[in-house]
Amino acid sequence: MDKMYPDTNRLRQHSFFYRVISFSWLSKKLSVEIIALLFVILFLYTGISKLMDFDVFREQLDDSPIVGFAAPLVAWGLPVTEFIVSLLLFIPRYRMWGLYAAFVLMILFTAYVGILLSINTELPCSCGGIMEALSWPAHLIVNIALIGLSLTGSILAKKIKRNGGEL
Repeated sequence: MDKMYPDTNRLRQHSFFYRVISFSWLSKKLSVEIIALLFVILFLYTGISKLMDFDVFREQLDDSPIVGFAAPLVAWGLPVTEFIVSLLLFIPRYRMWGLYAAFVLMILFTAYVGILLSINTELPCSCGGIMEALSWPAHLIVNIALIGLSLTGSILAKKIKRNGGEL
């Protein structure tokens, strides 16, 4: 059929609908910037929420069967880490490292949630902010999606760097 109508593919590729659903209008660089911005917002929001309700956050960590023994260290270390990763993501020169760090953090958070789900689903959430309203299975789904997003951002950033581009 394409031999009879050679311009069919070109028409499909240039149609508005095709461009919207294929995200062909979105450059790699803009995609990386959007992904980085989403993680900056997420990490700043959860880090600030943890610090605003620090006593509650620390108590929830104390009750955790996984990190309870290190609750004081984690209570300060986690928000600080989230702020540092946000800073790395915000500064273009360090954005790739920030995306790698976001990927690692999301894997750690997902492993934590997975272990908690296998131990006890009645534990309080110490995520901070609106994330606390999610059920543990919902946390797992959101975290897996965020792992995919951070991996996508890392791959796109690496392609940009490999082709000599700036982030």
